[in-house]
Amino acid sequence: MPTGKPKPAPVIIDLDGSVGSLPDAQVLPMQDWQEAVRFGCSLATMRRFGTALADRLPTRHGTVFMGSGDFHHVSWPLIARLQPAQPIQVVVLDNHPDNMRFPFGIHCGSWVRRVAALPHVSHVHVIGITSRDIGPAHAWENYLAPLWRGKLTYWSIGADTGWARRLGIADRVRNFTDPDALVEAFTSRQRRHPQPAYLSIDKDVFHPDTARTNWDQGQFRLPQALAVIEALAAPLAGSDINGEVSHYRYRAWWKRRLSALDDQPEIDPAQLAAWQAQQHALNLQLLDAIQAKT
Repeated sequence: MPTGKPKPAPVIIDLDGSVGSLPDAQVLPMQDWQEAVRFGCSLATMRRFGTALADRLPTRHGTVFMGSGDFHHVSWPLIARLQPAQPIQVVVLDNHPDNMRFPFGIHCGSWVRRVAALPHVSHVHVIGITSRDIGPAHAWENYLAPLWRGKLTYWSIGADTGWARRLGIADRVRNFTDPDALVEAFTSRQRRHPQPAYLSIDKDVFHPDTARTNWDQGQFRLPQALAVIEALAAPLAGSDINGEVSHYRYRAWWKRRLSALDDQPEIDPAQLAAWQAQQHALNLQLLDAIQAKT
């Protein structure tokens, strides 16, 4: 009979009601924080949220599901609270660098810089970027310090990254012709340099035929994500998943304005249930793969 410890149960931080039922999951009702935290917030607000979250999280838990990609900055307090025995790498699957300038605190597109600055994080890899956020027109909007300091690497597909060569950081802004070439290069690196990892997945990294989100999307399919997960050293230091589809209208005018500037596509209410069913099926597959590494 098997004698191993049971797998830690996943946790759903229920900020927007978008995550479906997951086996043995513990649900933390936190929808009263949605307006305050969604898309972006002040650092003071995020610290208060982080304290409220820490009070509710079980001591030992599995993958954390946080709902919409509008909450990806919640990864910061999740990673900050870790106390690993040795430094960890943070591996982020995302169609965007999430390392963009944001002068009002922190938001879902700026949190990577904060994580790269944590003393127990040795490096952050953002994998699967196809967004124009790292193209020449928007390069200046990226926080360059973590790239220059060797704490952050972009792994992109089909992006115009000539600006990085001119700045002398081409080895930190890597570009590939297709997802398979990227995955082969990354998994090869992991085999040569294994290190404990925290995994964060924003499902906008996937092609829309794998999962529909309300952000512009990348080119990954499930096998490529599974290959990345398989390449990471076990056990994982932690993991989270976001990118669910949920409809929300901000009460704050500045959030309505900034989210509009980010060209978030409108969600067709008639298709929302089908998109969420597709997302849920993907969640179960990703969860199985991650639990195999814990």
